[in-house]
Amino acid sequence: MSQSATKAAPASDTAGLGPTLTFLFALSCGALAANLYYAQPLVSMMGSDIGLPVAAESSIVTLGQIGYAVGLVFLVPLGDLLENRTLILATMAANVVSLAGLALAPGLATLFAGMLVVGATSCVAQMLVPLAANLAPEDQRGAVVGNVVSGLLGGILLARPISSFLADYVGWRGVFGLSAGLIALLALVSVALLPRRVPGGERGYWSLIRSLGKLFLSEPVLRRRGLYHAAMFAAFSLFWTATPIVLLHDPFDFTPSGVALFALAGVLGVFAAPVSGRLADRGHSRIGTAAALSMVIVAFLLATDGTSLIALVVAAVAIDLGVQANLVFGQREIFRLAPDIRNRLNAVYMTTFFLGGAIGSALASPVLTHFGWLGVCVIGMALPAAALVYFALAESGD
Repeated sequence: MSQSATKAAPASDTAGLGPTLTFLFALSCGALAANLYYAQPLVSMMGSDIGLPVAAESSIVTLGQIGYAVGLVFLVPLGDLLENRTLILATMAANVVSLAGLALAPGLATLFAGMLVVGATSCVAQMLVPLAANLAPEDQRGAVVGNVVSGLLGGILLARPISSFLADYVGWRGVFGLSAGLIALLALVSVALLPRRVPGGERGYWSLIRSLGKLFLSEPVLRRRGLYHAAMFAAFSLFWTATPIVLLHDPFDFTPSGVALFALAGVLGVFAAPVSGRLADRGHSRIGTAAALSMVIVAFLLATDGTSLIALVVAAVAIDLGVQANLVFGQREIFRLAPDIRNRLNAVYMTTFFLGGAIGSALASPVLTHFGWLGVCVIGMALPAAALVYFALAESGD
């Protein structure tokens, strides 16, 4: 481990989190993360509005995830360099502006640019998670991270039903306009409540960015956890980008509100985060990881028929539970590595698996077009199966 990884965390990091601040962290993370997922059930509506070919509609979601990865690489590491409160508030303000711009986008180029910038600035959620970890006592860190991440996951899981429901009344542009208002309100509350934290790092910005690649190569736990979840998140994005498209057509012929009701099935996944955090605190990360990977494989297997709504609902619940549990197990493990570089550790972890998610969402439309729902399920099973094999081989000797 590098010398910077062994420095003690600043004394203020152990001040702890009260219930009000924990709720603010969780709610803010959820609202920010939701920005990446509002578009998933709306890609057909957005695509027809701006003249995008059907086979390319899922690229809208992919651009938001690529933007998020860019933000993770170039913005989140600043939390190890700059005062955290100021950085978080400035990034939230930029997110509000970009959401408003996306809601007013007149054409394809501006919509794509808007999705990229919204994705990049929504990464402030991943500045809040390590800040919560830094404020939490060591013996409660898994539980605290699990509680905050449960809010983040709630935003991810509720984004799809909320956007589907609202789109019937305010259109897809109204969805992003309302999100801009919510983030603005949370930013105002954060001005009053968010604590200051000055990191102990002394690196320059570009040195900080260059260190990300070195961390990926030098920290095997970080590398493994990032790759496990990249496969899981690719499967997650593939399922939730493809499924709304399938539900809007024969044999289901759902309305956007019907898709919203279906997407509520995934909300149960939010309960995986706090439970997983507590299991991780008790030393059960390995068995939990194996169970989470296996759960997603079985979920796609159940969904292969493609005509049973019950099977799709069960698969949606299982996929979300498995993916969210694996996320918390991974974050708990990487946050044990080095207290003073948690922003960079989180940036590498999140970037790795969000690139996996971008690949998954990009595959959804072309795979559906050329191979149908069965092709989606085969790829959905193969991704976590490959991660499970890697897990078994990589951790067997530890």
